[in-house]
Amino acid sequence: MAGPPQGSSDCRAFPFAGLEETKELTSKFEFNPKDGIDNPALSLAEDSDADGAEKPRFCLLTKGDGESFGFCLREEVGYQGHIIRQVECGGVAQRRGLQDGDRILEVNGEYVDNMDHWRVVQKIKASGNQVAVAVLDGNAYEVAKALDKNLAELLPHHTRPRLCYVVKDKSGFGFRVLAPDGVKGTFRLLVTSDSPADKAGVPSDSWLLELNGASVRNYTHAQLTRKLKQSGSQVTLLVIDAKSEEFYRLQGVRVIAAMADASTLPFKARKLHMVKGPEGYGFLLKEEKCSSGRMGQFMSEVEFGLPAQQAGMKDGDRLLAVNGESVEDLGHQAVVDRICAGGNQVTLLVIDLEGDAFYSSVAPGSAGERAGLKEGDVVIEVNGRKVEKQSYEEVLARIKESGRQLTLLVVEQEGLRSYREMGLATAEGAKAEALLGSRQVPGHEKRKGLTQSF
Repeated sequence: MAGPPQGSSDCRAFPFAGLEETKELTSKFEFNPKDGIDNPALSLAEDSDADGAEKPRFCLLTKGDGESFGFCLREEVGYQGHIIRQVECGGVAQRRGLQDGDRILEVNGEYVDNMDHWRVVQKIKASGNQVAVAVLDGNAYEVAKALDKNLAELLPHHTRPRLCYVVKDKSGFGFRVLAPDGVKGTFRLLVTSDSPADKAGVPSDSWLLELNGASVRNYTHAQLTRKLKQSGSQVTLLVIDAKSEEFYRLQGVRVIAAMADASTLPFKARKLHMVKGPEGYGFLLKEEKCSSGRMGQFMSEVEFGLPAQQAGMKDGDRLLAVNGESVEDLGHQAVVDRICAGGNQVTLLVIDLEGDAFYSSVAPGSAGERAGLKEGDVVIEVNGRKVEKQSYEEVLARIKESGRQLTLLVVEQEGLRSYREMGLATAEGAKAEALLGSRQVPGHEKRKGLTQSF
């Protein structure tokens, strides 16, 4: 097995769940999904001539129980790019054609060569049960960089799948579904110009892959129609144009939501950087109950002309993070302390109320709803493993590893706060509550809203 070049060393290591830190300070992938793809990956650059090494290769990596992807992803001093090292003999990566020194250019359809290394690691982790990568031979990569080539131009043109949120108007959603008689899971969407679907970014003549987060590949036309009616006035669609669908299909890559362009979704978190003025930041932070029942930190009384308003803060925004660290599980005073710790400046991540409701909802009629999940529930354990202190990407990977069955330990937001006030470990408190057969915590009382001016 070829090792790293002499004199090289890692500049970073990522001890995330699912990544092992080796003696060489590398990040080793240890995914364990159960629900993957049967089709083998095909390469677009298996030419036998010398030019073949200069073309990107597309590989789909899938793995079974107890397997890893079989490679380490490194960022090395003196070398550019996201470098594949320690390709395990006979492992998934080697079987799919990855080689020591290859550089990853694309993950799940997204160009990553110009991306921070930790973000590339997170994207692969969040992919869970499978990952589609485009790689370039190490020597070809170095030559292209020396010649100042645009590496993105070496990749064959294809469009990422798209997540679209469509809100019905008086005329409907604005698309028709075409399907061959007697064939499951093959649905083509014809979009009416200037309709809700068109405005939401649904390409006309595109293929429908998922409806409200569920795959449609086993749906009949009648089942899909029924699901659309049950969705009420809003649907979220995963779609892809015909040319790109063929591109992924020829490589044996099943398109999933993790690969999608979500830029057309109407709800986005906003990053606000503020420098405190003589009158402060100019907003009031309140702790209140969300419509879902969970407690949150909300912005109010945003004063016109002061730093908060100038940065784009709006009354009703919910606070998600302070200086890049999540505060969703913190109490009011702890959040205030985080904001004050920044001195005379702070960076906040916020989302408006509609966006918060959209991303935290439990889909009607879904397996989650049938199992008893409620909006605002906080996930404490996934399949018996504590995840309270793990990142969103790590928890998502844990869930995707579960295959078709999943066991969650959850607690309502107010219950979470109560456990902490009583000095109970969250997991143990939630388990005790489950044994009592109640979601209510004895002695729990609603707290009055807390406020703090900035």
